[in-house]
Amino acid sequence: MAFERIAQKDWYKILGAKPSDSPAELKRKYQKLALLYHPDKQKADVPAGEAEQRVQRFIEIDQAWKILGNEETKKEYDLQQREESLANKWPLHTQIYLEEMSWNEEEQCYTLSCRCGGNYTVFKNETKDVSLVCCDTCSLVIEILQ
Repeated sequence: MAFERIAQKDWYKILGAKPSDSPAELKRKYQKLALLYHPDKQKADVPAGEAEQRVQRFIEIDQAWKILGNEETKKEYDLQQREESLANKWPLHTQIYLEEMSWNEEEQCYTLSCRCGGNYTVFKNETKDVSLVCCDTCSLVIEILQ
């Protein structure tokens, strides 16, 4: 199942969960909310507008579970959240293509010197997953362009 970048909703908030919750905790929170908002569980005398809101809430809860209940899509979502958090919190030093960084055969990584004297490092096994990299000394970040 390919995970697409959706106009970012906080799927954890929708489930009332935290990224540190175990898969069992996530499932429990999902099931509790799904039962609460499931269209088949609604009272007949609920006003139409409220019923529609509850259906929309159920759809969001279901979407959140589809992402967070699958180990692979959860990992991708967590990585996106981390990158967005870094981009919003840390100053961006530069944007660079991976090929412009120095290759270290012995360490199997790409490096770039930071203006503070530290280094940005991207290991070979991370090249497909990473787009933001922190300096190992200061708070600057570079963005790896694809």
